[in-house]
Parts: sequence; C-alpha cells; structure tokens
Amino acid sequence: MNEDTLQLIGNILIERQQTIAVAESVTSGHIQVALSTAADAAKFYQGGITVYNLGQKSRHLQIEPIHAMACNCVSEQVAYEMALAVCKLFTSDWGMAITGYASKVPESNNELYAYYAITYAGNIMQSGKLEAPDDKPPKVQFYYTWELLKYLERILKKNAV
Repeated sequence: MNEDTLQLIGNILIERQQTIAVAESVTSGHIQVALSTAADAAKFYQGGITVYNLGQKSRHLQIEPIHAMACNCVSEQVAYEMALAVCKLFTSDWGMAITGYASKVPESNNELYAYYAITYAGNIMQSGKLEAPDDKPPKVQFYYTWELLKYLERILKKNAV
C-alpha cells in the first residue's frame, strides 16, 4: 500500500473541500478500503459501492442494460456511467469506477483487463483500459487498485478544479 499516494489524494481533496465516492466491480472493494485508511478520510471520502453483476449495476448505478449485457458489463461506457452515478448516489464531487476481469475467462478472451473512469462535477477527467500482468486474482485486483489511485493522484495534481 502506498500511504504517500493516499495522503496526497486526501490532502488535496480536503484543501479543496471536495469529496470522492467509488463504484467498484473487479476490485471488489479494494479501492474503498484503501481510501478509508487515509488520515482524515471522513473529511473527503463519501463511501462506495461494490456492484458485481448486471442486475446490481443497473439497479444501483443506472447503467444502460442493453449495452452492458452486450459487453458483459465491461466497457469504458459502463465505467463512465458507474462513475457518474456514484457521484449522485453519494453526493460527491469526484467519482471513480472500475469494471473488468481479475481472472481469465472465455468472456475476456482469457485476458486480464479493466475499464475505468474518473469524473469530476459530471465531466470525465480520465478514462481508459488497464491491462494487468498475468497473476492470481488478488494480485490483479491490487494492481488495478493502485494503478487507478495513481491516476487519481496525477489528475488531482494537474487540475486545480
């Protein structure tokens, strides 16, 4: 765990009086755990939701179900919709979402990847695809978690919003 990254994220958000919420699928709560361990997390971290299937993503985060069904809920569009919806759900300024694969399955052509999105005030700040090294699922989840938190750190440093 990189405590410096977490502390920097927390300090920037607290200084700006902004908050963040997280919607996770493939990382299954790891990002929520990481953010909650930062000092003064209650001053910037609103919370998160782990939604693991189409039904829950549609019900709680209003993702578009026809598109989601066609891609097994793994696309940049799904990640973006999740990030926007989690902001509304938790009344936060920033939203972060990730959906993908931590283990090789036929639906992913036996590849390990995830799509993510980071939003601020209803606008996409960054989105894309992460490709994970071939490893066991817990290590893949950890990899996604820290890559996404590093992206958030860079965005916060670069954008004085």
